[in-house]
Amino acid sequence: MMTTSTAQLTPALSQRDHVLGPATARITLVEYGDYECPHCGTAHPIVKEIRRQLGNGLRFAFRHFPLSRIHPHAERAAEAAEAAGAQGKFWQMHDRLFEHQDALDDESLLVHAATIGLDLDEFTRELLLGVHAPRVRGHC
Repeated sequence: MMTTSTAQLTPALSQRDHVLGPATARITLVEYGDYECPHCGTAHPIVKEIRRQLGNGLRFAFRHFPLSRIHPHAERAAEAAEAAGAQGKFWQMHDRLFEHQDALDDESLLVHAATIGLDLDEFTRELLLGVHAPRVRGHC
C-alpha cells in the first residue's frame, strides 16, 4: 500500500522567492542559486528540462545565494535579475544570466537588460542605488 505525506518546507516559501508552478503541485523544488557558479550553470538546463517534463506537477522556487567571496559578479548579477523582476522579467533575466555566465560584468548586464527589453534607465538606476540588494542578501 502506498501512502502519501505532506512535508513542510523549512523555511517556507515567501515573497522573496521567485516561483513557477502551482501551489498545489505534488513536488516543490527550491534552488539556492548563484549566477556565476559553474555547478549552478550546469544544473540550469537540467532543472529547465525537469520543469518541462513535470509541468504543473512541479513548483519551482529560486532563492539567491551569491557566493561573493569566490564569485565577484554573483551578487550584482542577482541584483540585475531582481531589477528585471521589478519590470516583470525575472525569469527571462534568470535564464539569460545562467546561459551567459561568462558575461556578468556591469556592461554585460546592460546588454542582457537591453536584449530582454527592459527600460534601461530604470534598470541602471536600480543597480546604481542598490535597490534590490536587501532582497538578494535576504537568503544568505
